[in-house]
Amino acid sequence: MTVFFAEAALLPTGWADAVRIEADASGTLTAVTPGADPFAVLREGGSRLRGTVVPGVPNLHSHAFQRAMAGGGERRSPPEAGRDSFWTWRETMYRHALAISPEQAEAVAAQLYAECLEWGFTSIAEFHYLHHQPDGAPYADRAEMALRLMAAATRAGIGMTMLPSLYAHGGIFGKPPHPGQRRFLNDLDGFFRILDRLVAETRGKPQFAVGVAPHSLRAVTPEMLAAMAPLRTPIHIHAAEQAREVAECLEATGARPVDWLLDNADIDARWCLIHATHMSAAETARLAASGAVAGLCPSTEASLGDGIFNLPGYRAAAGRYGIGTDSHVGTSPRDELRQLETSQRLALQERSVATDPGHPHPARVLLEAAWAGGAQASGRPLGRIAPGARCDLVELDPEHPALIGRSGDGLLDAWVFSGQGNPVRTVVVGGRRVVEAGWHIRGMEIAEGFRGAMRVLA
Repeated sequence: MTVFFAEAALLPTGWADAVRIEADASGTLTAVTPGADPFAVLREGGSRLRGTVVPGVPNLHSHAFQRAMAGGGERRSPPEAGRDSFWTWRETMYRHALAISPEQAEAVAAQLYAECLEWGFTSIAEFHYLHHQPDGAPYADRAEMALRLMAAATRAGIGMTMLPSLYAHGGIFGKPPHPGQRRFLNDLDGFFRILDRLVAETRGKPQFAVGVAPHSLRAVTPEMLAAMAPLRTPIHIHAAEQAREVAECLEATGARPVDWLLDNADIDARWCLIHATHMSAAETARLAASGAVAGLCPSTEASLGDGIFNLPGYRAAAGRYGIGTDSHVGTSPRDELRQLETSQRLALQERSVATDPGHPHPARVLLEAAWAGGAQASGRPLGRIAPGARCDLVELDPEHPALIGRSGDGLLDAWVFSGQGNPVRTVVVGGRRVVEAGWHIRGMEIAEGFRGAMRVLA
C-alpha cells in the first residue's frame, strides 16, 4: 500500500483539507479520507504533499512523432503552394514522418511524455498512425512503432491509451493515398494484426489501455468504419477539423462530416471526435446528445489556423469534451485550457465564456470537463481522487508566484490564467512519483536521448 497526505485536495465532493490518500500495489486508489492526521501518515512511511492536490489531467490526443517538428514547420510556404494552411503544413509533416526511425521515435516520445508530466498531464491517448518502414513495408513485428511509444511511456512513467490508427486512403471515400502517407497505410487485416498484438502486450498492465482510431473520413471507407462498430473500446476519429474537409464531405456524400458520422457510425460514449471545429448548430446539438466526447486541441488548432470550436453552444447542450496536445506546439494542460477560453473571448468579445451563474470560475469548469471527458475518451479510471480511480495526482505549489495568496477555485483560475511559469511541484502516476520539485525524475537521461535524435532529424 502507498499512502499520501495532502494538505488540501479537490475531491469529487469538493475541496477538502488534510486528506489521506491510499493506493494499492497496482496504483489504484483504495481510500480517500479528509480530516486525517498527517503524523499518523508519516509514521506509516507515507508521503506528505504540502501544496494543493488535484487529479492528474488526461491528454486525449497525441501524435508523438510530431514533437520532433514542433517549431520547425513555421516557415512560410513557397508562393506556388498557395495560402498557408493545415494542408501546406501537412506536406512538412509528411517529410518528418518519412524520416524518423523507431529508435528516434522512442526518444522523441519519451521527451514529450516527460514534458507533459512536468506540466500536469498524467496520461496520454496516443493516436498512432506511423506504423511502417519509410518505404511502406511492415516491420517484422507490425506493431514495432507502437511498441516503441509504449516503451517510452513506461520509461517516462505516464499512463497511456494506445490507439492504433486505421489509415487506408487519401480522401473521401477511397481516393488514392498521398505518397507521404505510405508509412501509415493498412488494410483491415494488417490493422487488426497490430491491434491484436497491442491487446496481448497490455494485458494485465493497468497503466495501459488499447482502443482504435479510424483516422478520418478522408482515410477510411464506410465498410472499414463498420468493422470498428462491434469493438467495446475507445474509438477516436478526426472530424471537421478544416472547412475544406467539410466541403469535400458535402461534395462526396451530401452531408457534413459530423452529421455523416452520427447518421452512419453508431456514435455513442465510446467515441471521441477529435477537433469537431466546423460543426453546424444542429451537429453541435446532435454530437452533445450522442454522449461522445469532443477532443479539443486548442494550441494545435490555433497553430494550424483551423478555426475556433463552438464552446458556448456545445456547453449549452451539455456536451462532453476534453483536451489534447496533438502536434505538441504546446505540452501543458494549463496552456490548452487557456487557449480554449481566450480564443472564445476573442471571437465573442466577452469574458469568462466557459462559466455560468452556478459555476463562476472558468478554470474549475474547464478542468472538470477535461478530467471527465479525458477519462471517458481514454477508457481508463482517471480524473478524480476517489476509490477505484488511478492514483494520478498533481501537487500545485501555493507559494509559486502565479498562485501566491490563492486557494480553492481561485487558485485553479490563477494556475490556468496567470503567468508563464510552471507551479506544478509534484506529479504522481499510478502511485509513483515521476516529477519532484518541478522536474521529471529521469529528465536529464531522457533529454540526452532526445538531443541525439534531434541532431539527426533537425
